[in-house]
Amino acid sequence: MAADTSITKVDSQHSPTGPDGEKYLASGTHIAMRMWENEQPGEPKAPATRPYETVGYVLSGRAELHLAGQMVILEPGNSWVVPKNTEHTYKILESFSAVEATSPPAQVHGREEK
Repeated sequence: MAADTSITKVDSQHSPTGPDGEKYLASGTHIAMRMWENEQPGEPKAPATRPYETVGYVLSGRAELHLAGQMVILEPGNSWVVPKNTEHTYKILESFSAVEATSPPAQVHGREEK
């Protein structure tokens, strides 16, 4: 079987948007990217446990990440990991933009709804 050598390019200005306002970026078989833009401060999101691993990078703003009884402040230049099947939530403190990668891809097979 030949290796997949196709190139995928995604222009974020035309990316589809997910149910929580995230923009879906490039997505492969085993990993996908998404971007959160200008998320506004407010109450923490409901705690969630997802069947995928997430790594993220803060572009701007500040947020709290609550994970397994721990809390860290996320600021520009910080990156983080949320392990698969770990309950977590975010509280946005200042208008927040970040890029995340999920493995396996979050938007496939209804993984976002779990």
